[in-house]
Amino acid sequence: MAAATRHYESAFDAYLRAVRAPYVSVRAARRALLSDGAKLTARRPLPTGGHADPSTLKTFDFVLYGRSTHLLLEIKGRRIPARALKPTRPTRPTRPPRTESWVTLDDIESLRNWQHIFGPPFRPALVFLYWCPDVVTQRHFPERFDHDGRLYGIRAIDLDAYTQSMTVRSPRWRTVHLPAAAFDDRTGPLLGPAGLAADPSETEPEPKIGSRAPALPRSPSAIRASLTVQATARSEAQPRPAPAGTISP
Repeated sequence: MAAATRHYESAFDAYLRAVRAPYVSVRAARRALLSDGAKLTARRPLPTGGHADPSTLKTFDFVLYGRSTHLLLEIKGRRIPARALKPTRPTRPTRPPRTESWVTLDDIESLRNWQHIFGPPFRPALVFLYWCPDVVTQRHFPERFDHDGRLYGIRAIDLDAYTQSMTVRSPRWRTVHLPAAAFDDRTGPLLGPAGLAADPSETEPEPKIGSRAPALPRSPSAIRASLTVQATARSEAQPRPAPAGTISP
């Protein structure tokens, strides 16, 4: 299943490289840092002191850098079958595609944990990447691209906006989604002047001579001291505790 859906991440990676967007592939970094079979866990601090029990922490897919805000992107690949766009009658226009927008509660919780780990100016977002038939139009997906013989459309949304409008899809599978009206209203392109990654600071005046230079993005290992993140092997052996703010094999 993972191999069958890997083309979404590969296509998105190629798209970011083609438009020369500054980004980091988290999957590639994870392979370089962690052994096969390793997993990440997180412990949130409790208001009364101490930490909650460790919970599994899913890695997201990409970090997209901006001038003042950086996005932690979770890619959700979905396919739109050609039959979904065919008109119900010959005289009717092509109907809008059915855009699946479901995610798991584990996705939401893990992105929240990563938001807590990285802190400002990082914020999490969901990118729904649709593998589209050739008949999809600019009206359906203003941001789209071709890769390896496939056409992809992008709809992006900030995690806060998603959680404000999400509804339960399946209690059994712990999935949520956006109603169609909310999806059309709250999602949009990722890049470009109207995209989610558009940086308002680009319209701000240049700093005066002698003013303090903006702070550089902090490295993940130096961002926080309130959340413990550690990588643990799937074996029975207990690993040594990782220092706060680090990821260890």
